[in-house]
Amino acid sequence: MAGRKAVGIPVPLERTREQFERWRKTRRRGTRIPNRLWHAAVEMAGHYGVNRTAGTLGLDYYALKKRAQQEKVPSRRAAKSAGRKHPVPTFVELPAAPAGATECVIEMEKASGTKMRVHLKGVAAADVVSVSRSLWGAES
Repeated sequence: MAGRKAVGIPVPLERTREQFERWRKTRRRGTRIPNRLWHAAVEMAGHYGVNRTAGTLGLDYYALKKRAQQEKVPSRRAAKSAGRKHPVPTFVELPAAPAGATECVIEMEKASGTKMRVHLKGVAAADVVSVSRSLWGAES
């Protein structure tokens, strides 16, 4: 994974990936992953899901899942139903596109894990808002 471009990886997960990479570069072969790194991985799995975290960090899915269950880290779905730590944004300001820009990519993700990626060419900002509302639907 060295030299891997971190596109679309959330900043906290990317930082954890970098910690794993530094450890992998300095460890002796056969050395077990330190508990501090496992704990960080389990925490990221609670936020971003076991599959995404295991893939990003280069970990075995089942080993991470087992540790997450042992540490009793709530899944994203359970955390959503238990209440939110941070309020859900109701308004997101889109920065003005540079003059002459006629193309954009919008990526959205709900707390439930549902994702949407829209690649638009030749549209105005008002059209972007309209398209995202109609495709995504109103949040309750």
